[in-house]
Amino acid sequence: MNKKPAKFDLVVVANRLPVDREVGPDGEAGWRQSPGGLVTGLAPVMKTHDGAWVGWAGTPDEEIEPFDLDGMRLVPVPLSNDEFTQYYEGFSNATLWPLYHDVIAPPEFHRTWWDAYLRVNERFAQAAVTVAAENAVIWIHDYQLQLVPGMIRKLRPDVRIGFFNHIPFPPYEIFAQLPWRKQILHGLLGADLIGFQRPYDSANFLRAVRRNVGTVARNGLVRVTDENGEESHTAKAQSFPISIDAAELERLALKPEIQERARQIREEVGNPEVLMLGVDRMDYTKGIRHRIKAFAELLEDGALSVGEVTLVQIATPSRERLEHYKQIRHDVELAVGRINGEYGGLSTQAVNYLHHSFPRDEMVAFYLAADVMLVTALRDGMNLVAKEYVATRVNHDGALVLSEFTGAADELRQAVLVNPHDITGLKAGIMKAVEMTPRESARRMRALRRRVAEDDVQHWSRMFLETLAGLRRDN
Repeated sequence: MNKKPAKFDLVVVANRLPVDREVGPDGEAGWRQSPGGLVTGLAPVMKTHDGAWVGWAGTPDEEIEPFDLDGMRLVPVPLSNDEFTQYYEGFSNATLWPLYHDVIAPPEFHRTWWDAYLRVNERFAQAAVTVAAENAVIWIHDYQLQLVPGMIRKLRPDVRIGFFNHIPFPPYEIFAQLPWRKQILHGLLGADLIGFQRPYDSANFLRAVRRNVGTVARNGLVRVTDENGEESHTAKAQSFPISIDAAELERLALKPEIQERARQIREEVGNPEVLMLGVDRMDYTKGIRHRIKAFAELLEDGALSVGEVTLVQIATPSRERLEHYKQIRHDVELAVGRINGEYGGLSTQAVNYLHHSFPRDEMVAFYLAADVMLVTALRDGMNLVAKEYVATRVNHDGALVLSEFTGAADELRQAVLVNPHDITGLKAGIMKAVEMTPRESARRMRALRRRVAEDDVQHWSRMFLETLAGLRRDN
């Protein structure tokens, strides 16, 4: 067995390692690769380039030595329980997350949280440069690590640095609330290439740069100066909408056992004429309350009736120690109980509510079972669930109701686009999907599937890395 090199040509840095713990039949604990889209997009590239992945293993107060799995070197970064509370639950998810999602919930600003964010970002940066070969590519991901690009540039000016922001970047009037906005911008500008989901996000970032850093940005290019006022490098901001492994999802959707499971799901919920599906993390940005309110009003109006139509809402647990997440779960479960109490019967439920996660095969079965997919996020960087639903519709049937405030709405124009804040308009969008003719549904779904198949996650990672390589050649 070949020993992995000590230094790597491609280093990915993300808050989490791309693995989950598992216990084998013999009771031995081990690791398995996570099924997420980012892992799918980067794993083949990393195996080709002798890649390393730097990230937290998922358990506080645990020291783990680097190890190899599925052709990747995994480099765990430790977090104490206090750091998890202040850096992750605090600054990342109670300060940055609500701020970057248009202040749907009010962000909190605490200097102790910022100190922890700074300290943890330094640890990630140091871990990355330790395993990076000379002239390596280091690709940093997401809002938890926005200071890392600038830190790496100071430590290792020889490397090429990319950063991708998976969530929205807010308008300047919102971003300006952040007390540490200049430090965040300088951190991001340490990268050669800063990627965003939508052109709107990159435009917001460049406006913030112009207002705070004082450099001139044209065509997405920023001339970055160092602490002495001398030009350091050119950074480029550009949109690279992320996608999914469409071919793999289609392969799963064609498996007879998964198609049979989809049939069973429909049977378990009473074989309705129309099965509507929502799949979200339990998060206040996902518009679950708005969706349930619209559904309840359609039942009250008599436009829909229980038995003929059923809503299955999967809400995966998320950040359950944070107060806003406790509140959204309480509100959703209260609304579900009220609807089922008013409109359900002994053998039928208006809403089938599931508050847990499912393995990939089961999720594909849910997608196949659903006639209408409801993606009604109030704000979302992309929303890969919308693309996953489209990829599984191998018979070109089904309808997608999609919030115009998701990144996916820029690409999936043949969906039924809605403003989830407009309950009347949302109800009309749901009814349009329910009443869509098979011919219209097939026409829309073919167009949606073409777009998802052409711009898959491998295309996304390839385009980002090729653009990053080209920037250094130009400089």
